[in-house]
Amino acid sequence: MTLAEEIRRRRTFAIISHPDAGKTTLTEKLLLYGGAVQLAGSVTARKNQRATTSDWMELEKKRGISVSSTVLQFDYAGFRINLLDTPGHKDFSEDTYRVLTAVDAVIMVIDAGKGVETQTRKLFEVCARRGVPIFTFMNKLDRPARDPIGLMDELEAVLGIKSCALNWPLGSGADFKGLYDLQERQVHLFERVVGGMFRAPVNVTGLTDPAVRERLDDQLYRTVCEQIEMVAMAGAEFDHDRVLRGKLSPVYFGSGVNNFGVQLLLDSFLKYSTPPRGRYVIAGDVQ
Repeated sequence: MTLAEEIRRRRTFAIISHPDAGKTTLTEKLLLYGGAVQLAGSVTARKNQRATTSDWMELEKKRGISVSSTVLQFDYAGFRINLLDTPGHKDFSEDTYRVLTAVDAVIMVIDAGKGVETQTRKLFEVCARRGVPIFTFMNKLDRPARDPIGLMDELEAVLGIKSCALNWPLGSGADFKGLYDLQERQVHLFERVVGGMFRAPVNVTGLTDPAVRERLDDQLYRTVCEQIEMVAMAGAEFDHDRVLRGKLSPVYFGSGVNNFGVQLLLDSFLKYSTPPRGRYVIAGDVQ
């Protein structure tokens, strides 16, 4: 493989969020797809829970938070991926700020039940000053979540960035039934299995498919159809150039801890992100 080909297949990005939004858990699930780990851990206060791969320090294992940045490299779908898991806690934010000067894009994780939080805003501002492309993952749809249109409006009102949904949630919490891929016009169904565990979707259909109608009650189905229609009419259109200039954020929904919507996020991110690009310095800042 030539040097140019190696560069084209590289993707270097960081995951940023407010503490407890699910950043490190999402990192673990992404590593599964590259075969970098065989069993994903999760961030939890329970002492008997397996530690996450990126939280390798003893302090991180005890406190259940990331206190240092970790670089994790893996291959997936022909890409060589450099994933940087950054601390979310404000006490370790200087480490995160330094990391953000070296990445070509970020995935911003937001707790769908809480919306944009303080540390998310600070980290976003660092990325915005440098024009870093920002991909947004609305996490924890398996728990009660805020209205998805309201969450997207908040991105613009609080962070000042336009957003464009690439998939849409079918309910949340106990009523979370899956995701609708707005580009492919396909539904990915979220299924509970025996023992209370969850699994990735096995059924991929259109929104009007009888199998989908059976899973959604009349009220939820009407609500989802109205939301999707509203987004199609009033939402920002996807513009790849604006995404790369950090002016438009593609938005994805899902549940990191249940590994639902994560592959949709990863595949789309690799499609729309870029390999390493040239940088230049203005007034002492990295652009």
